[in-house]
Parts: sequence; C-alpha cells; structure tokens
Amino acid sequence: MTIYRGHLLHVSGSPSLDGAADALVSEPDGALAVDASGRIAYAGAWALLPASLADQEVVLTGACLLPGFVDTHLHFPQTLTTDQFGGGELLEWLERCVFPAESRLTDPVFADLVASEFVRRRISAGTTSALVFGSAFPEAQDALFTRTLDAGLRVVSGRGIQTVGPPSAAALITSEDAAIGLARDEIARWHGRDAGGAASDPLSALAQVALVPRFSLSVTRETLGRLGDLYSHVRGDGVYFHSHLNENDRPGDGEIASVREQYGVDTYLDTYDGRCLPGSRTSGDSLLGRRSILAHAVHCTDRELHRLAETGSSIAHCPTSQLFLGSGTMPWQRTAASGTTIAIGTDIGAGDEWLIPRVLNDCFKVHMSEPGDSSTAIDPAQLLFLGTLAGARALDQEQHFGNFDTGKDADFVIVDPSAQPGFALAMEVAADGGPRSHLFSLLMGMREASITGVFVRGRQVVAPEL
Repeated sequence: MTIYRGHLLHVSGSPSLDGAADALVSEPDGALAVDASGRIAYAGAWALLPASLADQEVVLTGACLLPGFVDTHLHFPQTLTTDQFGGGELLEWLERCVFPAESRLTDPVFADLVASEFVRRRISAGTTSALVFGSAFPEAQDALFTRTLDAGLRVVSGRGIQTVGPPSAAALITSEDAAIGLARDEIARWHGRDAGGAASDPLSALAQVALVPRFSLSVTRETLGRLGDLYSHVRGDGVYFHSHLNENDRPGDGEIASVREQYGVDTYLDTYDGRCLPGSRTSGDSLLGRRSILAHAVHCTDRELHRLAETGSSIAHCPTSQLFLGSGTMPWQRTAASGTTIAIGTDIGAGDEWLIPRVLNDCFKVHMSEPGDSSTAIDPAQLLFLGTLAGARALDQEQHFGNFDTGKDADFVIVDPSAQPGFALAMEVAADGGPRSHLFSLLMGMREASITGVFVRGRQVVAPEL
C-alpha cells in the first residue's frame, strides 16, 4: 500500500454534467491510498485516513492529485502533422497534408518511431486513457499497441478504414474484403490485451479495439453495410465504433454537403445508423451504441442529437481543432441539453495541444464567445468532468477509472505548480478565491511542465526511449 499526500481534486460518484459542481471534491490536505493491486483503497482528507492505513508508506507530493486525463479523439498517424498549413478547411487539409503524411507509416521503422513519440507525448500530457484513430497499416498498429502496453497506458484504437478517396490517399485505400478482413484480424490480435497478454476481463483491459472508418466520404455503402454486420457480431465483446460526424458545414462542397450528396441521406448521422440508402432508407445494422463515439458533432440537427442520446452514443468535443480548421463552434447549450455524453478530444493533428487542460482552456473560451444568450461560462468542475469522468463514461469504462472512488483503478497524475515557471505563485493567489477559483486557474494555466508523475493502475508509466 502506498499513500500519496497532496491536494486531492476529482468529481466523485457518477453525476451528470449538470451535477458535476456538486460532486467536486477539493481536499487541500488529501490522501490517495493505492493498494498492491493498483486500486484505490481510500481517497479523502488526510486527517480522516483510516487507522488501518496509518503505518503505510507515504509519498509527500506537495502537489495536486487529479484523475488521469482521458482523450476521446486523437490520430496516431498525425503525431508529427500538427500545425501543417493546408491552405483550406477540412477537406483541403486532409488531401494536401494528412493523406500524404499518414502514407509514410507504411514504413514499419518510421511507424515505430512515430508510435514511440506518440506514447511519449501522451505521458508528458498525463493522458492515461485515449481513443485513438489508428493507421491504415497493420504493422503500424502493432507498433502502437506494443509501445502503449510496454509503457503501461490504456488505449482503444482501430486501423483507419478507407475504401475510396482521392489520389493522395491511394496508399491508405484497401478493397472492401481487405477492410473487413484486417479489422477482424486486429480485433483477434489486440482486443482485450494487457501488458502480459490476454486480460482476465477483456472489457477492462488496457488495450481494446474499435472499428474506425475515417468518415463517410472515405467509404462506400457496401463498406458501411459490412461494418454494420461485423459490429453486430463483435459489439457484445466490447469492441468500439469511432468516426467523425458533422465537422465541416461549408455550403455546397463542404463535408456535410458532400456526404448528403454522395449518399442521398437526410442527415449525416444516418450513414452510421444503418440508413445510408437514398432517402435515409434502412440499409443494414446500426453502428451506434454505448461504445460508439463520434468526433466533433459541430453542426448536428436536433434529430441527430436526439438519436445520439437515444442510442447511448457519445460525442468527442474537439474545440482546439475546430478553431484550427475553421469548422465552427459546437452549440454548447443545445448539445448538452440533448443528454448526449460529451467528452473532450485533442484531435491531434488538426488539434495542436496534447494536454487535455489546454483543450479545456479552448473549450471555455469558445463557448464564452458564442453569440448572445448562447454564451456559457462552463463551471470549473464541469471542465474537470469533461476531461476525466465524462471520457471514462464515453468509453464505457466509468466503473474502472475517471475519478478517485474507492475500488477503482488508481489512474492519476501528479501536478506540481512549482515545476512550471510562475505557476505556483499564481495558484497561491487563486486559492484565496476558494476551491472553484483554484481549480479553474489550475486547469486554465497548466502546462506539461507541471505534470511530474503519471500512474495507471497505481504503476508509474515510463516513456519509451527514442
């Protein structure tokens, strides 16, 4: 048993977004007790530490203890593609920057280098769990899973599926048969894996697999239909579905307009909901559900938001990348009111911030900047919720991590303001305003330098050597 003493911060229990503020725990002199199995034995005030734990090893952190950050959308093959100028919005950026960059991962040596850097950046940002859009190349995916498990991090990923696309994406495109065969093989090889091999409980394993078509414009009706058939067979095994939704609404030739023209559907979401025939007629099995996470959802109709909530699907909100690509602002009040689970994604590489609190910083700013009555000052506890517990909920892993409730895995980060120039003094001043003021300044001002320890299941993770 090891006890970490510091300022304990988390959203306890299983609240809704609206209930996060009431569930906030801010214990300036707190204790986080981690047992030998890597689970939380106690989290609360140091003064109330059970007598049975009094003689255990104590680590005096002098820092803040937060749940590990959960990133619900980022791209492994775009690790080295941040801040690239595409001279346009989403579709132009993909064709000019992303497809050529992702094609380089066909070289397994380069892919392993990128996988190592990807894991290193995750650790530096305190991201203990991530839903990762994978590479089209199986050897690159093997490198991603291997490097992640060697470090001891959590990952959900699936190879990026493309069966159609422009010439710049030629190396990433496979036949329909290959797309399904490679997806089946990846599930068999990696779903439910732990560092030492197969997990006793595949649904709680460090490594899990998702079916990941890039977006509806990168696949055909046949692809989506066959993915629906496959998902019906593997959904019960805990396999995920992940893709993009309603990111770019440029009139005439943007993403949404192109999807509706290509498929003849009423809404973009219909293509993932087994309704991708003209007129949104039923075409097969739905890909939506409680382990289905769709990135962006910037321009959803009320009907689409209702359907996401109805099926238990989740949204990965990526405000930083939406700024970079000029995609617009997800309407906060209307989206939150739908009841759909919203979590945070960095969207590396259109997003150029690896640190979840930096994306939460953008999240606060963009929604404060919505016009008129739509402007919202998101509560600090809700921001923390979005970057931790909501992510675990979106991943259907809330019972295992996301906060410091007793019995959960000890996934946490140590944040030491003194390790970041000027931050400690700012935090001292912020503390005078009370817990909400302290938490807000912590999340808004934090940088990677302040993260001095990252733990998964109570074990400190170590970055791979490059």
